[in-house]
Amino acid sequence: METEKTREPQYQVQVAIRDSEGLASLGLTTNQVWRDDPRHLLFILARCKFVAKMLSGKRRVLEVGCGDAFGSRIVRQEVDELCAVDFDSVFIKDANERMDERWKFDCRVHDMLSGPVEGGPFDAAYTLDVIEHIDIKDEDLFVSNIVKSLDEHGVLIVGSPSIQSQVYASEYSKQGHVNCKDHRQLKDLMLKYFHNVFVFSMNDEVVHTGYYPMAHYLFALCVGRKG
Repeated sequence: METEKTREPQYQVQVAIRDSEGLASLGLTTNQVWRDDPRHLLFILARCKFVAKMLSGKRRVLEVGCGDAFGSRIVRQEVDELCAVDFDSVFIKDANERMDERWKFDCRVHDMLSGPVEGGPFDAAYTLDVIEHIDIKDEDLFVSNIVKSLDEHGVLIVGSPSIQSQVYASEYSKQGHVNCKDHRQLKDLMLKYFHNVFVFSMNDEVVHTGYYPMAHYLFALCVGRKG
């Protein structure tokens, strides 16, 4: 069969990759997002990019609540090692089945409420779109087990939709959102475990330091762990 030829030769490598390796697939979550709300995929990846830039050069990084881990590769691109965990084996199976050897990372089942992650300590951790799913009675256990997975100088980034955003959230996304916070509540929680907590706002893919009640999404950058 004759190989397809692109009109401009620099694009021929794309055909070659397709024919030799096949086309990459989306994950379980990102497939549903791309189907139902395509622009939201951009927001997911932008959050991962923010984390990647903040943690660039870190040696061992932990991701808590990776889901289908589609965006994890963006962080892996900037760090030496990445361990991604999620409590749902369905998503871990999906992530491992799509694992690319060139961007390989450890991806396994772990419930953060059961204890710290084995294989630590890590010098940084991040958790995106997870804390809002943790019942308020369990949030201290959740955060403390992440902190126990870090070394003494460990950094933590927590990302979550703000409580103010929920009036605009879809019924689908709100189903699991039992613990959304405003900027002060998020900062106060993290200050139990870190000496310094810096909160950033995010609207769509733009990170800024604007008026918190108008932020759709919040990041807490936590450094100087206590204890």
